[in-house]
Amino acid sequence: MIILMKRLKRPFLLVGFILFSAFPNYAQELYQIKGVLKDGLSDQFINGAVVTLRETAFSAVSRDAGTFNIANVYNDRFILNINISGYQSYQAQINVKGDLDLGVITLFPMGYENPEDLALQKTIRATNIAELFSKRPNFIGGNQVFGIPPEPKRLYGNYYLDPKWNKASVLLYRDNELMEGYFVRYNISSNNFELRDAEADQVTVLPGLRVQNLVWIDSEHNVPRYFVNGMDFKEDGSPISGFFEVLVEGQLPLLRRTIATIKQSNYNEALMIGQRNDEIVKRNTYYYLKEKEVIAIPKQKKKFYKIFGDKAEEIENFVKENAVNIKQPAGYFNVFTFYNSMFDGYEPLIPKLIDN
Repeated sequence: MIILMKRLKRPFLLVGFILFSAFPNYAQELYQIKGVLKDGLSDQFINGAVVTLRETAFSAVSRDAGTFNIANVYNDRFILNINISGYQSYQAQINVKGDLDLGVITLFPMGYENPEDLALQKTIRATNIAELFSKRPNFIGGNQVFGIPPEPKRLYGNYYLDPKWNKASVLLYRDNELMEGYFVRYNISSNNFELRDAEADQVTVLPGLRVQNLVWIDSEHNVPRYFVNGMDFKEDGSPISGFFEVLVEGQLPLLRRTIATIKQSNYNEALMIGQRNDEIVKRNTYYYLKEKEVIAIPKQKKKFYKIFGDKAEEIENFVKENAVNIKQPAGYFNVFTFYNSMFDGYEPLIPKLIDN
């Protein structure tokens, strides 16, 4: 595994970088956020849940009796995220003006619905909508059905790059310390890694800003996957937060970045149509690395071939002869693999493209 980590320290990934504090020096009082997590069905306490403040390094893990405590938080508004395998994700906005006790927060198992309440609400809505159409065929005076409490909206999905635990080696910026033998998951939204010891269930949160690069062994495909910190690169001249996966290494590396966003519900309560719940959607963007700049793969064919300079004609012939679809990720992988194999010392990182 150490050998795999060294491969990530080839010239194109060696970046002189001074790690400054990630947070401004606030001359103000710091506070704590605490709460208790319970299972909404069994009323049992939930231990091992990861509690984060979105887009910050503030985090905690629920311990005995479901308690969690996030310390040294400054005055601001945050989005609180709670994630644990097997449960629906929890998200809420909080305003920190002092020490904050959130009390008991209830989590429900993944996919849980109360069928009795659901059936009752649908019956009430059907009756009222029928009356609405008969009395207000043009919805004059409003199109809302009054007196019916809306069903609670849920957030489905997760923010993990891969929700499975994968065994990894992690290289830290500080003293090039190498951490091995841990199982990890990466939370895209909070830019945090969750580490679990092979012989224990305890989860530790490691802020992404401390990690230079890592290699994990994909638990499904049993092949190594390589990730580098975007802080060492720039996009349009600006530093980048988050991690890139190195798909093809060499003269012109191919990188992939995964972004997680929330697709909002478009449900019409009166007509009972549309998507009722919010959903976390993950989208991949592919880049090539030129010196320290990451540049998105262009969609137009002419611009795509220009990436490869004096090898553009050879690349175009390769695409035509092998019927490569350069509008698909697998096509990018094949083309960049072929291009980098033209240069001495090239070794493939992975045998084929692995989807997240």
